[in-house]
Amino acid sequence: MSGADRAANSFVSATVEVAEPAAPVRDVAGPAPGKPSASPAAPVAPPRRTAVPARLQAAAAQLVPRVQYRIARLGVVGQAGLTALAAAAVLALSAVLPAQRALQTLTTDLARARRSPVPASAEAGAPRLLATLPTRTQMPAVIGQIFTEAKAAGVSLDTGHYTYTAAKGGVIAHYDLEFPVKASYPDIRNFIDRTLVAVPSAALGKLRLERKAVGDGVVAANVVFVVFVRGGEQS
Repeated sequence: MSGADRAANSFVSATVEVAEPAAPVRDVAGPAPGKPSASPAAPVAPPRRTAVPARLQAAAAQLVPRVQYRIARLGVVGQAGLTALAAAAVLALSAVLPAQRALQTLTTDLARARRSPVPASAEAGAPRLLATLPTRTQMPAVIGQIFTEAKAAGVSLDTGHYTYTAAKGGVIAHYDLEFPVKASYPDIRNFIDRTLVAVPSAALGKLRLERKAVGDGVVAANVVFVVFVRGGEQS
């Protein structure tokens, strides 16, 4: 081989070695302290999470067959009891909730009524109402009117007695007039109605009825009227 051929072979070999550089050596131990890494590591994507509704649907799909299996194992009697318990719960809720709402509404109305001022018309009407009541000296006329209404109703007032209660605040007092009578119930009812109309200051305080026999048309009654009068006034 001539010198020119050896030089050409050496040139080709050198060119091939330069065209295929050696692979870089990986630094297993990591970069030297204080020296930044040549290429940062790519971020790792977080695992995808299953959506919450999908999990709930999966849990419900597993729960429903278990509940059905448990109910089937109860038998006919157990299923009937469970149905009755569910119906009782529904009825309780349907009764308790409206009652609770009604109680809340009533409490609100009472609180509003306490905060509301008394209308001026009510305060002005109190003296006029007091002026319509009879005085103590007018009570004989009131009792006479009650006897008149009893006679018109066909009820006989053979006996009677009264008690007087003085006014605590010195404004309104009242008499309790008690009459034991014997008559038919319609006549007694008519006597009471006529008296309440003829004596506006009177009210029915008590009524006690007693029938000795089922077919007896006459009943024994104890009628008590309360008559309000102006306290502290004699005339």
